[in-house]
Amino acid sequence: MEQYACVSDVSVIGCVGTLIVATRGVHGPGEVVVTVRGTKETCLARSDEPLPKGATVLVVEARGARTVVVEPWHDPHHPS
Repeated sequence: MEQYACVSDVSVIGCVGTLIVATRGVHGPGEVVVTVRGTKETCLARSDEPLPKGATVLVVEARGARTVVVEPWHDPHHPS
């Protein structure tokens, strides 16, 4: 299994990623994979509301070296 580490700076903010572990809102984080500077990174992902595994999300905040805050993301160029 490939291992990734989350970047420790704000360069992850604005990145779109995919949840590989569902978030549970206020009940706990999930995990997200994002591509930053051409490298896949994983971070703990927190969200206001629970989000399912496989959801596409936007990183809106970095909280330390390993945790980000995400929101659901819908690509405006590819409406569903």
